[in-house]
Amino acid sequence: MNKKKAVFLDRDGTIVVHEPYLSFPEQLKLLPNAAEGIRLFKESGYLVIVITNQSGIARGFFDEERLTLIHKKLMSMLKDEGIEIDDIYYCPHHTEGIIETYKVDCDCRKPKPKMLLNAAKQHDIDLSQSLMIGDSEVDMLAGKNAGCTCVFIKDVCNKDSGISPIGTDYIVKDLLEASRLFTQGKIKNLSDR
Repeated sequence: MNKKKAVFLDRDGTIVVHEPYLSFPEQLKLLPNAAEGIRLFKESGYLVIVITNQSGIARGFFDEERLTLIHKKLMSMLKDEGIEIDDIYYCPHHTEGIIETYKVDCDCRKPKPKMLLNAAKQHDIDLSQSLMIGDSEVDMLAGKNAGCTCVFIKDVCNKDSGISPIGTDYIVKDLLEASRLFTQGKIKNLSDR
C-alpha cells in the first residue's frame, strides 16, 4: 500500500493571524487565503496536519483544556469554509516554563521533529513526499529534521530581513501561493529537490 503525502502546517502566522500566546478561541482569525490554500492541498490528495509549539501552556498562560477549545474553534472555522484538517499535534513544553509538568527539554518542541515523526507513523505518511510550511526557522528546521520539503511564508512582518531561514527550500507569500506551487504541476517531484 502506498504511503500518503502530507502538508504539515504551523498554526500561528501560517493559518491564523499571529497573536503572542493566543489564549482564547475568540482571538482566532484566519489569515487571508489560508482556507483556500488548505482546500487546494486537500483536493490534491494531501493530508493536512497542524504542527504547533504551544509553550504558553508551560508558561502558565493557558492550559491544555483551553488549547483544546482553541483548536475546536479553529476546526469549526475551517469547516465553515468547507475544509477539514486531518489532525493537530502540539508541544506544550518549554525549559523556561513555570508549570513543572511541562518544564522539560522534550523531543517534540520544534525544531525537533518528533511531532512530524509521530504524525507520519500514525497516518502512514511518506515524509520525503511531504511539506512543512511555516513562518519561522524552527518550522523549517523541524521539517528538514523530519526529511520534508520546507516552504517558508515570508509575510509583510518578516520580509524586511532579506534572509531566508536555514532549511528553506521555497519561499512564498501565503498558503495559497504554496498550494498553487505544489498542486498545479509547478513542482514535479519532491524527491528531485
